[in-house]
Amino acid sequence: MDVRAVFFDLDGTLFTTTRNILPSTKSAILALRQQGILVGIATGRGPSFVKSLMEDLKLDFAITYNGQYIFTPKEVIRKVPIDKTSLREILSYSISNHREVSFGGENGMSGSSLIKFGETRTAQFANHLLPKGFSSGVKGTFQNFIRRLIPQQGDLNRLIEEPIYQVVMVATKNETQKLKERFPNVSFTRSNPYSVDIVAKGASKVEGIKLLGARYSFGLEHVMAFGDNDNDIKMIREVGCGIAMGNSSSRVKDVAAYVTSSNNQDGIVKALKHFGLLKTDSNNPFKSRDRNFEKVKEFHQLMDGRLQELPKNLSKEEASHRVDFQVEELVELLYAASKGQTEDFTDLVQKMKEDVDKAYNKVISKKKDVSDTMTNEVDALIDSLYLTYGSFVLMGIDPAEIFDLVHQANMGKVFPDGKAHFDPVTHKILKPDNWERDYAPESRMEKELEGQILRGFNRKSLSE
Repeated sequence: MDVRAVFFDLDGTLFTTTRNILPSTKSAILALRQQGILVGIATGRGPSFVKSLMEDLKLDFAITYNGQYIFTPKEVIRKVPIDKTSLREILSYSISNHREVSFGGENGMSGSSLIKFGETRTAQFANHLLPKGFSSGVKGTFQNFIRRLIPQQGDLNRLIEEPIYQVVMVATKNETQKLKERFPNVSFTRSNPYSVDIVAKGASKVEGIKLLGARYSFGLEHVMAFGDNDNDIKMIREVGCGIAMGNSSSRVKDVAAYVTSSNNQDGIVKALKHFGLLKTDSNNPFKSRDRNFEKVKEFHQLMDGRLQELPKNLSKEEASHRVDFQVEELVELLYAASKGQTEDFTDLVQKMKEDVDKAYNKVISKKKDVSDTMTNEVDALIDSLYLTYGSFVLMGIDPAEIFDLVHQANMGKVFPDGKAHFDPVTHKILKPDNWERDYAPESRMEKELEGQILRGFNRKSLSE
């Protein structure tokens, strides 16, 4: 992909939970700019919040207020305020329905004390620490405390006579559609579960990117964008390469080209390295102490030429393919255990299906936090590997030599053209015509097992 511009959302993306920027992220931005790649911000926050950040990171441009206010270090490129009629209607609605509301002007957000507090570093950190099951009653008490501590700011009727580029109103996700119907002349998006962002009709981050692209000679297909929340969905879906952070909502992950680690775990750097925008040291690849892992890595390098030097999580599709391969092997295990007896085999497979349903219900009921996708995937795979070794322990079989036999057989799947061939449907590796004769491992495996059985009898005799 020819990447000419990279855009970052702020909260939950460029910022960590405590609203810091990781040193690795700062270094990555510098490396992008040294390659001639333009770097910018695409955020729901206002220009006054962003200006110092642009200076610190030496950014090229910023899309703020979800596309309403766009500027560079030298000039304002676009600013489109919400029309006054819509502002008056929104303010009237907020008063009639007792809704907290804030109005975003050129110099920041003014209005609701609760919304203002919610933007602070303290609130972001507290929200991260509070349990997700925190009762609504306690939350309500806390909100009332903040309202008393920081009173509503200014005369809102006078405030909206100034140019306003974004309105933030406290509203649940379920209320979004109702608000859209009530105010058809503005656009709605969300950057958190508690409030809705209101901007001029048709405004969005991706429209801002298009405007900058026309000015700086790049198209959406040349853009990589990072985000984590609903106001990033359109951007991530429409750019050439949309990246969802590991802490993103499921809706964002579903439209992303790639899901990286969380904002606290070098997610930005890992994604940039995955797509080759940051180079890894190919002359110094990592080497595992697990000799069997190194054999499988050799196999994958031969088959598809890929070596994954930087840890990454499996995508949904990749995980599904891997499970598909493993399920077939498990079914073959059950067939062998049933000695090929159709009735017994059918009963075992039916039991396996019931076990899958039981596991599904168990996982759903636990509601485990999987925002750190990589850790959860690795945890599941390691447990699976441990269980596999446990099966060999119960069988009294040393898998080392047998693994070598299987590895030799797999390395024999190269065709005369020196390449691996894949089934277009299942993606499994096909076997050359001479494979059964020259590489099939079953007969060699049988001899190895006979040897292990004999050695087992000898050990037993010596111990008696």
